[in-house]
Amino acid sequence: MMPKSTIYFVSSLNGNDENAGLSESTAFKSLKMINELSLMPGDKVMLAKGSVFENEFLHIKNCGDINGDLIEITSYGDGDLPKINANGNGIWHQDYGTELDFKGHRYKGDVSSAILLYDVENILISDIEITNKEEFTDLENYCAPDKIDRTGVAAVAKNRGTLHSITLKNLFIHDVNGNVYNKHMNNGGIYMTAFKPDNEAKTGVARYDGVAVEDCFVKNVSRWGIAVGYSYRHKDFATKELADETFKKYGNENILIKNNYVKFAGGDAITPMYALNPLVEHNVSDSCATEMNDRYYKYPQKRAGKVAAAIWPWKCKNALLRFNDVVDTKLNQDGMAYDADSGDGTKYEYNYSRLNEGGCMMFCLQEAVHNTFENNLSVDDLSGTMTPASNPDAYVANNTFYVRHGVPFVRKRMHGKMTVKDNKIIKIEK
Repeated sequence: MMPKSTIYFVSSLNGNDENAGLSESTAFKSLKMINELSLMPGDKVMLAKGSVFENEFLHIKNCGDINGDLIEITSYGDGDLPKINANGNGIWHQDYGTELDFKGHRYKGDVSSAILLYDVENILISDIEITNKEEFTDLENYCAPDKIDRTGVAAVAKNRGTLHSITLKNLFIHDVNGNVYNKHMNNGGIYMTAFKPDNEAKTGVARYDGVAVEDCFVKNVSRWGIAVGYSYRHKDFATKELADETFKKYGNENILIKNNYVKFAGGDAITPMYALNPLVEHNVSDSCATEMNDRYYKYPQKRAGKVAAAIWPWKCKNALLRFNDVVDTKLNQDGMAYDADSGDGTKYEYNYSRLNEGGCMMFCLQEAVHNTFENNLSVDDLSGTMTPASNPDAYVANNTFYVRHGVPFVRKRMHGKMTVKDNKIIKIEK
């Protein structure tokens, strides 16, 4: 028999850590009281609206059961959403346990996270405001390559095998001043990862099955807006064609990223990773890749990491990206609205793009296969509307492109294969 679930209340306004925390009138005052608990299936953590948890963080570890009731962390009462201002606190050590696919990518180090879900499943987090900011005295410090990685919400799979059912809903995440160079640390607004287990033979491969990020507003974050979820098993995805069985054994399944608004991300806006059939729909990316250029970031030795696009999958199979809007992605080595990057069977349909400085769509390199771009609308994207970057078989059909006079339809010096069929290409003046 499952133990009885418990509801915990936390209020910075009228709580007291000497209280039992079991009612509104006996609420805890600080989040540390929750961090010290072992949450059980069905437990709820209720944060009072109007509360501000300054220099605090919420780190939940080793709990949840897909066969039990849902754990919930949400808000109650009237007023503004409860706010967690981590301000560089909530430091934990990240380590993939192996080098990443590109040796220049950092794979271990300290991270500050306002909310951390470490080996947690069957959980819903909703209706909370989150920041993790740093005050800078000058631009040089802001651009420092050794700046600590920071996250609004971080999730880690490691020692519990497959983690099921993690839902993030209606979160306002902003002012997360992470390190824009570290692509695959838990770094940015929302970032989920899988690390090498201590004993993989015993616990199984660390992976995700069932992640939903919905209705979140992510603003002024570095590096990523929303990323789900880079894996220590990246070597298992090194081929062009990718088998379903590979994902079911080593990758992620049932990934949904829907109805989110990402504005002013320092790097990429939204990316599912190592996922089978991920669905990315009805999202907006607005003015992202803001820190991907040498106007601000001055360290040429880190240039290999200074590439970003807006909404795109990495090493996925049959990713479907539809009904998304992307505007004003800033120019860098990429800078496109959309990108089919080293995946198999990526499909873009019914998306909109406008004034993206790197163009509308890229098919990226030789491992981007069986990818299609159909029934989309591009309006005044710059640099070159389409970027077939050494890919073998891109298919582009039934789209409408409004192309500024003087902007090439195919970005210069791109030599991939691209079938272009039944598109409307309409020339416009500036």
